[in-house]
Formats: sequence, C-alpha cells, structure tokens
Amino acid sequence: MEPVVCIVGPTASGKTDAAQLVAEALGGEVVSADSMQIYTGMDIGTGKLPAAERIVPHHGFDLVAPGEPYSAALFQTYARACFKDIAGRGRRAVLCGGTGLYVRAAIDAYEFPAGDQVENPVREQWTAFAEAHGAQALWEELRRRDPESAAAVHPHNVRRVVRAFELLAEGRSYAEQKRNLASLGQAVAAEQFGLAVTPEVLARRIDARVDAMVGAGLVDEVRGLLDAGLREGVTAPQAIGYKEIVEALEGRCAMDEAVAAIKQATRRYAKRQRTWFRRDGRIQWIDADGGDARAIADEILARLA
Repeated sequence: MEPVVCIVGPTASGKTDAAQLVAEALGGEVVSADSMQIYTGMDIGTGKLPAAERIVPHHGFDLVAPGEPYSAALFQTYARACFKDIAGRGRRAVLCGGTGLYVRAAIDAYEFPAGDQVENPVREQWTAFAEAHGAQALWEELRRRDPESAAAVHPHNVRRVVRAFELLAEGRSYAEQKRNLASLGQAVAAEQFGLAVTPEVLARRIDARVDAMVGAGLVDEVRGLLDAGLREGVTAPQAIGYKEIVEALEGRCAMDEAVAAIKQATRRYAKRQRTWFRRDGRIQWIDADGGDARAIADEILARLA
C-alpha cells in the first residue's frame, strides 16, 4: 500500500480544499479526521464539505447521530478499513483533518484498552455524572482525584475527561499516556503535511468563516438538531458553534454575543491544534498564508514526487 498522504493543521487553514485537489491529482479519495464531522446533521457548523462540492469520494462524514457515542478507537478501526479499501481499489488515501488524536490513532501504533470500543461501566458512570452535573463539575472531580491529568485536558472536553477517569480506574494516568504519545511508532506508512498560517491571518479567516456559517443557516441547523435530540449526546452538544447558538436560542445570551463567543472559542481551539501538530517532527510544513488551495496542493504534490 502506498503511504497515506496526511494533510493537517488548524481550523480555517485550508485543509479541505487542498486535500481534495491532492486526492484528485493522485487518483485518490479523502478520509476526514474530524471528530465533529462524523455526526449526521452537523454540517454547517463543522465546515463539512457539501456533497455538491466534492470532486473526489470522501469518507468519515455522517458516521453516527449526534446522540451516539464515538471515540478515537472507533475512528482508528474505521480509518484503517478505509485505507485498506481505497488501496484495494488501486487508489490513494488522503487523510485530512484537524483532530490530532484522530490523525495519530489512524496512523500510529496507538493501542486502546479492550473496553474502549464496547460497553464500559466506568464510561457510563462518568458520562451520566456529566449529564447530571455538567462538564465543569466533572472536570473538578477529576482535578480532585488526578490533578496532573486534569491539567492536561480542557474542562469542556467531556469525552477526554471521561477517558481520564477510565484510565484512572485501570491505575493509569491520562497525563502519562499523553506524554507517551510523542514516542509512538507508525502503524501505517504515511507522508504528513501541515498547513501553517500565521495567527493574525488565521484569526481573520476564522471570523469570516463564522460569519459565513451564520449566513448559511447555522442557527436553523442548530434549531433542527435540538428538535432531533441534540442534548442527548455527550460530545456533540459541546461542539464549538453549536453550544453557543443553543445558549442564544434558550435565551441565556444575545445571538450576536453567541457569534462572538464562537469566534473566540474557535481561535482558542486553533491555537491548541497548532500546538498539537507542531510537536510532531514528522510533519512537513507548507506556508498557507496565501490561502491558494491549488498552490498548496501543488507544493504537496511536488514534495511527494
């Protein structure tokens, strides 16, 4: 199997357009590594590429309903099956996304506990706790029991906090696991490229992107998801762009305040993404300040040649 081409970087860096141009040139298909684009109905707010704009086949969209649980372990199985299927048809896999753990799970020799993909009573216990008391209370409980691991995960990331409790129940540490991630070997041959955008340029793109999402109907999308039971999920309701709009729809803030909060949260998330990917010395960085998808794709193709 030819090496998987990985195109990573922060949100609004231009990964989506560049990835499908690279895939088109290579006779390939794109596998999305985005932990929110897996949810059906969460299209506008996740930046999911519309079907009409896909010039090559895409995988990794619409895998589960917003109320259903999902994990990096499940994505690992899914992505590797996609790689095998794509290669088996004589095509090239292009992995594209900004969820760092999903990218690492797909490519690297990351091993998940046996219970990670099946019924897990510890997960169920702390998931129920989060639903009853909220994300902040869940994180505070982790900080009381394992302060080092609590410091390594954002309080709003319920899935990661619950994961830390699972490891704690096994006598293991989320913080230690996170440190060990840097030394994992590859399980899948891959060439990795990162799109580098200066923070000032990225901030402007993020603001414009959020405004475009609102203009494209994000509020109506969230309203429809609420009617369909968005609150029943653990991860999906915490998605940036959705939880802020929910706050506005439920009267806890004005809509313009919600939009401003989305922009701020997205900028913070992009900073965390940059930090994550910059730690990986295998990634070859491409200057993406210009925002020219064709030029970015051509640069990646030239480095692959």
